[in-house]
Amino acid sequence: MYREQIKVLDCTIRDGGLINNHYFTDEFVIAVYKALSESGIDYMEMGYRASRELSPPAEFGAWKYCDDDKIRQIIDKAQIESNLKLSVMVDSYRVKEQTFAPADQSPIDMIRAATYVKYIDSSIELVNKCHDLGYETTVNIMAVSTEIEPDLVEALDQLAKCPVDVVYVVDSFGALYCEQIEYLVKLYRQHLPGKEIGVHCHNNQQLAFSNTVEGIIHNANYLDGSLFGIGRGPGNCCLELLVGFLKNPKFDLTPILKVIEDYMLPMRNEIEWGYLIPYMVTGILNEHPRAAIAVRKTEDKDKYAEFYKELSRSLE
Repeated sequence: MYREQIKVLDCTIRDGGLINNHYFTDEFVIAVYKALSESGIDYMEMGYRASRELSPPAEFGAWKYCDDDKIRQIIDKAQIESNLKLSVMVDSYRVKEQTFAPADQSPIDMIRAATYVKYIDSSIELVNKCHDLGYETTVNIMAVSTEIEPDLVEALDQLAKCPVDVVYVVDSFGALYCEQIEYLVKLYRQHLPGKEIGVHCHNNQQLAFSNTVEGIIHNANYLDGSLFGIGRGPGNCCLELLVGFLKNPKFDLTPILKVIEDYMLPMRNEIEWGYLIPYMVTGILNEHPRAAIAVRKTEDKDKYAEFYKELSRSLE
C-alpha cells in the first residue's frame, strides 16, 4: 500500500490525554517525540489548545493547553534533529478567543479544528484565521455516524469554499463498518475537490485498523493512529499496525515498538484503555462511550449483560 501522498499522524498525547486529564510526564512526551521522529512519522499531535477560562488548569495537565513555550521545552530536551511536524487540536465550538503566533514563530505546524456539523461555521472561522497565519489546517467532523447526510453534505460544501487542507472522517463512537467508511470517504471526496481526506477511527468493535485500511483503499491520505491504540475508551487505530501495513521505506517500526515496551506496557497497569465489552456495546448502538466509561468506574464494571439491557432500554 505504498503511496507517497499518505501522511501518518500520531495522536497518542492528545487522544490518550482524554483518559488521564492530559497529565503525561515530560519524560514520556519526550520519549514519544523521539520515537516518532526516528520512525519517520509525519505528524505528532501534542494535545489540545484549550481556553484556560473554560478548562481550569487545576483540573488538567499541560497538554490540555499546548503552549508554544511548553512544546519548545520538549523539543529542546529531546536533543535530536527531527523532521517531525507538530499539531494541536482545538475544539472550535467551545473555545474562547485564542491567540496564535504566526506559524513561522511557533513550533506548531498544523492546527486541527474539531467540530460537529451543527458548529461547522466555528471551524471555518478558525481555519481562516490559522491559514492566514501560515498554519496547515484540518477540520475533523466528529461523530459522523450520527449525522444526517443532507446536513453533512451542506457542511462539506461550506468547507469546500474555505482554505482547509484536510477534512477528516471521524468515527468517534467506533460504530462504522468498512462499507460506511468507503461511502463517506467517497462522499467527502465528491464534495471537497482539491482537498485531502483523512480518517480517524476508534476501536469499539475492533475495526479501527481495518476501517483505516478501507479509507486508504479509497484514497484517504491522512491517517491517524496512536501508540498501542491509546485513547479514550477503547482507543484508536494502533500506530504500530498502521506502520507495519504501509510499505513506505521511510518508516522504521523499531523505535515505536521500543517506546511501547518501555512506557506503554507499564502505563497499562495504571490507565485502562483498549477493547472491552461495554465499549463494544456503545459502538454497536452508535452511542458516545461516556456510559461505558462511567460503568467501568463502578463495582458493576463487568456486568455486561445488565449494561447492554439498560443502555438498549434507555434508547427505546
